[in-house]
Amino acid sequence: MPELAEVEYARKRWNPGLGDELLAVELHEKKRIFRGTDTRALRRCLVRQKFLRSEARGKQMLFVFSGDNWLGIHLGMSGNLRTEPARFGPGVHDHLVLRQGERALVFRDARQFGRVRFHHGKETPPWWNAIAPEVHSRDFSKSALREFLRRHGRAPIKAVLLLQSGFPGIGNWMADEILWRAHIVPHRRAGELSEKKLIALWRSTRFVSLASLRTIGRDNSEPPRTWLLHDRWKREGKCPKHKIKLRRETIGGRTTAWCPRCQR
Repeated sequence: MPELAEVEYARKRWNPGLGDELLAVELHEKKRIFRGTDTRALRRCLVRQKFLRSEARGKQMLFVFSGDNWLGIHLGMSGNLRTEPARFGPGVHDHLVLRQGERALVFRDARQFGRVRFHHGKETPPWWNAIAPEVHSRDFSKSALREFLRRHGRAPIKAVLLLQSGFPGIGNWMADEILWRAHIVPHRRAGELSEKKLIALWRSTRFVSLASLRTIGRDNSEPPRTWLLHDRWKREGKCPKHKIKLRRETIGGRTTAWCPRCQR
């Protein structure tokens, strides 16, 4: 599933359409990605409106149109955004197409774990306001982190990092990267972290988030080769620091990799 930085990069793929008017909206209204969405209102309200701006928060994106119209997109497991020429013919998995004079803005999701939401009104959608503070924002403070870990104290710290209610946008590889840099073993209970480890976790979370936004989020380029990211996927992957084989275990339902020397 795309994580914080990948979502930021995906959001920018519709940027060529900024400032232009929508001429038509095409969608597969019976598909699962439109669950809970009034597709008729989506069609009716967006046509003849201008694409004003967009933003990403965690694993979600918000696209703002004139006329007080708001479109939310979650990529799920396999979703992606792209821009096509005006005469583009949609494929079977292209479930949402926003047509402009010179291009088409397309959302494709073959597995349909993603979601499209629509809101019409002057105020920001409630579902957007409900997203937890971003981990690189001022609201992600040491005290807020301390309280969140206390509430989930019995769970392994790796599983806690995957909770979007506290760590929006953090997924499997980012959680492993954060714990490796903080020198915390992933199966340690969240409530057992010392104050020193808690501060290390806070710093590592902010660093990985901001650094990945500067690379992956900017143009989908890779972070430096010194990151755990590059070895955690490999069967014989080794710690970038100590060159010893990484250990693997399923924690919180996700395959987890860590260094037995860095993370004791």
